[in-house]
Amino acid sequence: MDGVFETDTASKLNSLRPAADRILQIQTADGAIPWFEDGAWDPWNHTESAMALCVFGEFEAAAKAFDHLARTQRGDGAWIGEYGNALPMVDRDYISREKAPSFLDSNFCAYPTLGVVHYLKVTRDIERVRAWWPTVKRALDFVLTLQREDGSFSWSQEAVGTDDDDALLAGNASIAKSFECGIYLARALDQPSDVWQAARRALSEALRNKPDVFDRGGKGARFAMDWYYPVLAGYMPLDHAQSRMDAGWQTFVIPERGCRCVSDEPWVTIAETAELILALLCIGDRTRAKNLFEQIEAYRDHDGAFWMGWQSEEKIYWPRERPSWTQAAVILAADALHGETAGSQVLTTSLL
Repeated sequence: MDGVFETDTASKLNSLRPAADRILQIQTADGAIPWFEDGAWDPWNHTESAMALCVFGEFEAAAKAFDHLARTQRGDGAWIGEYGNALPMVDRDYISREKAPSFLDSNFCAYPTLGVVHYLKVTRDIERVRAWWPTVKRALDFVLTLQREDGSFSWSQEAVGTDDDDALLAGNASIAKSFECGIYLARALDQPSDVWQAARRALSEALRNKPDVFDRGGKGARFAMDWYYPVLAGYMPLDHAQSRMDAGWQTFVIPERGCRCVSDEPWVTIAETAELILALLCIGDRTRAKNLFEQIEAYRDHDGAFWMGWQSEEKIYWPRERPSWTQAAVILAADALHGETAGSQVLTTSLL
């Protein structure tokens, strides 16, 4: 059924086919999905892109991506993820293709679990997922080694014991969702998950009641992800989540344009806007979610794929890049809005 929707309302996503084609264009012969051609690679954005391929019925390409993760996983369960956002611009418009800094990032290594659960929901291919179970288990067990006594997770193995050690709020919120998916998958495969459940409880307690253990360096608050990801992770009571969204709206949303990447720059990013849509759907705010989706429809190239961002003061697409994960975020937001696939609610509702 590759490339074919099984629902009667597939037309709602058909206009996003160029975004899926862009991901396929970027995917390499060995299954890897980097940011863009000759660009950085990390397991988080790779997984997000594989999920988007599932939405479009590109199941073999998605499976190839998960097989790549299984094949390239280190013995300790981790993947070395490259930080493309740390690369300089090679000129006015384009990101450098030089080697990016790389780390054993806790959030990066946890996220493939969510992708495998999404694949199971969409395809119902339990046998293929069973083959990926050892990869999932090793990955989450590695992430467990980075949990601190206060319940939070250090952002990377390299940072532990150094002045750079910190627990990033958005990253920890994402890890909470990944452990939720790990527990769900363990139950589906009749595997034990007591240790993961305990880790998730401790992390959720920290996220709810110990704000001082996160972002101790004070750098995260300017990022939109630190605003909406605690809502997207689904651990907040609904009234708190709604209040959080309202409190940050004017700071991070440019009217009729979308979501800023950071609060102090006039730079709308399409991926952050798509993730904000997902967060709004978590709290049942479909009106604002639909309005934002209509706004990002404008940020396409001549082929129909999405640009990375829009500089609202200069009124230019910037950078002039079309990353795989930008396409993926839009596709996943659209699926969550329209309920096209059986995986459409993985990111917006609790699995447990």
